[in-house]
Amino acid sequence: MRFVISLPPLEDEELFKVQLLIGKTIKLDSGNRYFFAGKLEAETVKGWGYDYYILKSLGLMVRTLMAVDPMAPLEKRFITLGGEPHLFRYNSRLPMVIYLPKGVECRYRIWQAGRKTIPAEEG
Repeated sequence: MRFVISLPPLEDEELFKVQLLIGKTIKLDSGNRYFFAGKLEAETVKGWGYDYYILKSLGLMVRTLMAVDPMAPLEKRFITLGGEPHLFRYNSRLPMVIYLPKGVECRYRIWQAGRKTIPAEEG
C-alpha cells in the first residue's frame, strides 16, 4: 500500500521534523509494552534523487512479560515498529511517499524545536 503525506508550508521549516509511526491497531492487554520488528528503509527514485520509504515486511510482535489480569478486557492499541524514532526533515515542497505491506498503518507527528539555542560549555 502506498501512503502520501503532503505537508503544509511553514515558516522556518528547519525547526520542524516529521516522525513516521508505522504499525497496526490490535486488541491487546493494557499492562504490557509491545512493538513490531522491521526496518523502514529509504530508497531513491532513479534519475530524480528523491527518497521514498519502504517497509518490505512487518516482523514479529514482541512484548514484555508483565502479569496482567486474565479477566481484564482487551483494548485497541496502535503498536509501532520498535527501535529509534523515524524522524525526517520537514519539507513542504515534496510529498513523503511510504510503501507498506497490506494491513499496516502509517501515522505521523510533527515535532518543533524552539528558537532558543543554548551554548555548550568547554570541558
